[in-house]
Amino acid sequence: MSYWENLGATDEWYTPKYIFDAMDTFFDLDVAHPVGDIITPSSKVITENSLNKNWSGFIWMNPPFGGRNSILPWLEKFFLHSGIALTPDRTSAPWYHYALQKSSSFLIVKGKVKFLRPDGTKGKSPSTGTTLFGSGEKADSVLFHAAKNGLGVYCETFHIGDLDGP
Repeated sequence: MSYWENLGATDEWYTPKYIFDAMDTFFDLDVAHPVGDIITPSSKVITENSLNKNWSGFIWMNPPFGGRNSILPWLEKFFLHSGIALTPDRTSAPWYHYALQKSSSFLIVKGKVKFLRPDGTKGKSPSTGTTLFGSGEKADSVLFHAAKNGLGVYCETFHIGDLDGP
């Protein structure tokens, strides 16, 4: 098992404000909202048992990264909706390729995100970068806007069925 696959002491690492500022949007639901005073720009939040609850509207998802494939159930449910999902860059992981295939766009965040601890202080840089996956036209527009604001590189996802071959 690689060092990054070992479970950390906590999954409580929160999205820094500059990411939300760059996207400049409001979400209907944060499906993995941290317990505590951390603010995300959303109308409603789910703080526990999210995978067993109904989701609706434009979704923000920064799920617990957990073990090797623990993010897959989150992505499977996420891609049934419109929204933006934050994940680590694990380009060789099967779940990452699943997300690429299901997404309508994605943004590779410039640099390494220093996530916030529950007390609001910055953590150290993680061992990988971060990708924001978009699902739906609104997400595509928000991620494009975030790229224009300098957050990273925006890409639209084209699927083999969408392209004419040689």
